[in-house]
Amino acid sequence: MSEVVFIHGIANQQTAGPKAENDWVLALAGGLEIAGFQAIADRLRKPIGVAGRIDARMAYYGDLFGRPGEKMGEGDDEPLSAEQEALSEAIALNWLQNAAEQAKDFNTRSDARDELIDLAGPAPGQEQMGARALGRSAVTALCRVPGVAHVGFAFVSLFVNQTLRQVTKYLTDDLIRETVQQRVAKLVTADTRVIIGHSLGSVAAYEAAHRLDRPLLLLLTLGSPLGLPSIVFDRLRPPPSFPRQVLQWVNVADRNDLVAAVPNLAPLFCGAMPGEARFDNWAVDNEDDPHSAEHYLVKQEVGEAMGAVLA
Repeated sequence: MSEVVFIHGIANQQTAGPKAENDWVLALAGGLEIAGFQAIADRLRKPIGVAGRIDARMAYYGDLFGRPGEKMGEGDDEPLSAEQEALSEAIALNWLQNAAEQAKDFNTRSDARDELIDLAGPAPGQEQMGARALGRSAVTALCRVPGVAHVGFAFVSLFVNQTLRQVTKYLTDDLIRETVQQRVAKLVTADTRVIIGHSLGSVAAYEAAHRLDRPLLLLLTLGSPLGLPSIVFDRLRPPPSFPRQVLQWVNVADRNDLVAAVPNLAPLFCGAMPGEARFDNWAVDNEDDPHSAEHYLVKQEVGEAMGAVLA
């Protein structure tokens, strides 16, 4: 009976589906209120089972990336394959480049540029060796930029590596990918009018939208890495295109959101839009936490798009 299906993003393995669902419902209700849809916001907040409630459910998959319990002193993170390691490095390099170009904080930009120079140039006494030959890592370089924490993530080494693992495993592990899609499909019913995906969840939302056999009024993507060239973009299933069953696609990005590598997705996905379809791309300011799902959901632009569909 879900009218709205949420798909969360990276770094949710330490939460639970119901909590994430509740947090998103409250944030989205705030966006609806700001946009002038108070009655719809009230219906969204109604308890389960109450007449008139707008049913919004979270497709939770964070547990797929959680580490199982182990005896003290035993076990370790499952190593990435060579392909996954290369993809992880490519994503980290892109995020480092984004920080160098668009971070609000000058020191963050400066630190990121210094790391990029170090990655590209030879070390003293090793002028003939490139960064890869020297064993330099973009992931490690990203972890050394303390100011990145000011643009949406607490980028300590453990978090960076866990985050990159989740993105790479979704893109390269068919079992994980299909399990996520199955969890989304369980919530999508004849009543579903909106699918909302944040971060990695926007990739899952895009792919889920392509599997639909009936019209979807709104696909809403927030802080999306869908446009990340040669990393996410080229690994989409199906290849980049406007989902034929989607009537409206709204993409919202903060220019300081490192994950949203290409804030404007329209040129990449609207080449063969159905005649009646519509694509809207909005730039917003999430201030000190650009990648926050809740910060995106409370925006007036999100509330207006949702209100028009749910009214």
